Amino acid sequence: MFDLLDRRLVWVGGKGGVGKTTVSSALAVLAASRGKRCLVVSTDPAHSLGDALGRELDDSATRVLPNLDAIEIDPDAEVDSHLKRVLGQMRRFASSTMMPELERQMQLTRQSPGTQEAALLERIARLINDRESEYDLIIFDTAPTGHTLRLLTLPEAMAAWTDGLLAHNRKSQELGKVLKHLTPKSGRDMPTPFDDPDKDQFSDLDERTREVAQTLINRRRLFHQARRHLEDPKESGFLFVLTPERLPILETVRAVATLESVGIPVVATLVNRVIPEDADGEFLRRRREQEATYLERIDQELARLPRPRLPWMETDVQGLEALQEVAGQLERLGF
Repeated sequence: MFDLLDRRLVWVGGKGGVGKTTVSSALAVLAASRGKRCLVVSTDPAHSLGDALGRELDDSATRVLPNLDAIEIDPDAEVDSHLKRVLGQMRRFASSTMMPELERQMQLTRQSPGTQEAALLERIARLINDRESEYDLIIFDTAPTGHTLRLLTLPEAMAAWTDGLLAHNRKSQELGKVLKHLTPKSGRDMPTPFDDPDKDQFSDLDERTREVAQTLINRRRLFHQARRHLEDPKESGFLFVLTPERLPILETVRAVATLESVGIPVVATLVNRVIPEDADGEFLRRRREQEATYLERIDQELARLPRPRLPWMETDVQGLEALQEVAGQLERLGF
């Protein structure tokens, strides 16, 4: 029914608390059982992937099952690593008297809105673009929807942030001319003369400025390449998880429309925690009646997408044994 797991990049998103991590983990277990070398990555700063898998995870790949590794990206570590790289570049072009102020500015930048997202985006882009990767499939367990949309639809943020930092350089006037050339379409992923690696567009610039410009070009290319992989429906697909409740439905409808408007392929929605048909009791009967209205609304508002339903489990899903049970249900639903 679905070819989601046949793609190289799978994104699992949705409102907080709807079961994204459980579904991401179960899909990864299912893919690994089919012999795919799979990496599942949590991009949510409030990680729960390790809890779901019953394993202690960190920022490096941890083997969970044969064919299955897992990572919880540490956004603070990504910010530190990125600022360290930028500061190292700045030292090469700024005088020693300027460095204390630059370092102070960098620390202020660390706390500015969007810094973690920008650092996460760079890490994700490197995973997406790694053509030498040992994995056949990477499943991203993403943060709640708003965060994910910023990550996926605003790759220009990182370039703008870097440009802003470089503007403090004493070469700002000269660099400003370079940056103007680098953003002919406000950073959108459009062909530019700089896409040709054999063509030197900065032959008239001094060595320092050329080096800075090349750094910016490399970063811009990183995000452009990631964006192209993300938009390719043969390579990438998005699955939204929601529960039959008002707020998750509203958020999912908006998020699906937003992703589709920017060319991100949405493959399906998965309606999670549907009350089983054989659940008994007056309380559940009344809950099922309310749920039926929401299921009908989902069918109406997301009619263009597949909408398989995953039943509510009797207990919390935690650990590999429980995930294998969910993986079996997903397989029966056509994944």
